[in-house]
Amino acid sequence: MSFDLPLLEEQLCKTLCGEVRIRKTPQGYLQIVTPFTFTDGDTFQLYLEEAAAGGVRLTDYGHTLMHLSYENDLVKFREGTRGKLFEQVLATSGLSEEQGKLVLNSSLESLGTSVLQFGQALTRVYDITFLNRARVASTFYEDLKEALYSLVAPEKIQPNFTLPDQGEADSYPIDYRIEGKRAPLFLFGIPSRDKARLATIILEHWLRAKIDFDSLLIFQDQQEIPRLDLARLSNVGGEMVASLDASEDFHRKIIKLAA
Repeated sequence: MSFDLPLLEEQLCKTLCGEVRIRKTPQGYLQIVTPFTFTDGDTFQLYLEEAAAGGVRLTDYGHTLMHLSYENDLVKFREGTRGKLFEQVLATSGLSEEQGKLVLNSSLESLGTSVLQFGQALTRVYDITFLNRARVASTFYEDLKEALYSLVAPEKIQPNFTLPDQGEADSYPIDYRIEGKRAPLFLFGIPSRDKARLATIILEHWLRAKIDFDSLLIFQDQQEIPRLDLARLSNVGGEMVASLDASEDFHRKIIKLAA
């Protein structure tokens, strides 16, 4: 098949130009209308302002972060792994944030490229919210810590705990030791198969050492753990929570076991 490249280029330019236009809003703002949308169908809000030295400035007037705040905690969005990803998106896209507004300076000659660049950046910012639904290990541990400390007093929690006066204790650390009602509570976060296997080894070691404790295992997604690995972990572990999204189950079991 042979293509008429000039004709294809002409059709592509017509289509793109037909999808992007500038309108003046009733408030007097210059809005760049594009086909870019969030997953719920709301369109990206992109506006044009004059800048110094004959340049132009693109801004969302704070709409993007306001839109994300409907279903996301923006304080959490700016912390930990999410915060680092957000800053990385801004840095690599050339955007900056000014009191909640996202802005990008451009020249008139580069306006078309800048509009595409801005739209791509807003898409990448929105994609960070998917960490709430499909957590990577790093954000899983951050969310686990937040959930735990919201239910248990900090003075009752010892993170990265190693048992004192026990040989090779450093090789068998506990994610969190919590003062328990019956015995110390050893809590482990399980974001992956590898961590499930490691937790099995650690729990089995302390059981064989005749250490008295209760245990609570919090999974990122229990269904993602292979059946045999889950069976081995079940043999040595105590209470389990299938996912951090099962917040009521997490709350009930923490209250049941923690002092």
